[in-house]
Amino acid sequence: MLSIDPNTITERENYKFLIGSIIPRPIAFVTTLSEEGVLNGAPFSYFNIVSSNPPMISLSIQRSAGRQKDTAKNILEKKEFVVHIVDEQNVEKVNKTAASLPPHESEVELAELTPIESIKISVPGVQQAKIRMECVLEHSLELGDKETPGCDFIIGKVVQFHIENEIYENGRIDSKGLAAVSRLAGNYYAKIGEVFEIERPK
Repeated sequence: MLSIDPNTITERENYKFLIGSIIPRPIAFVTTLSEEGVLNGAPFSYFNIVSSNPPMISLSIQRSAGRQKDTAKNILEKKEFVVHIVDEQNVEKVNKTAASLPPHESEVELAELTPIESIKISVPGVQQAKIRMECVLEHSLELGDKETPGCDFIIGKVVQFHIENEIYENGRIDSKGLAAVSRLAGNYYAKIGEVFEIERPK
């Protein structure tokens, strides 16, 4: 077995080891509003649950050469954002939003996604997602070197859930109906696939 000190390899090599090892990763499609009112949209696979009481999620938004991404900048300025679950039906459109656009152009518009008003925040979501979560900023951290941070770590509190009727029953979400997709390494994604059950010990 290989044994590698991450301090002895490049950032790119660390990246490849992490995204190749920690799989599958859920994908958040995040919408934010710029100060000029442009609806920004971008997918992130460094995303997960933080807490259910209160309901919180996390996003890790990597910087490029120390430069903050529009999503992080907008969240820190407006303190609001919407997280959508990426599924088999919307993954192609969401993938288009990964394109590098200038801040005055909307990825949501580019991907022909349909904005939909939120209930508790000013940032719109998109209609094509079966699940979306309106979030407010709870905590933010700059991670990495103090002079040139490499990452903005965002914790958001969910203030409103939106769940498509067809996948909801008796307080539970039908995972097959949701058909969420996950991120692997490179250009690869995965579907839910075979589901199995193991009882937890008492």
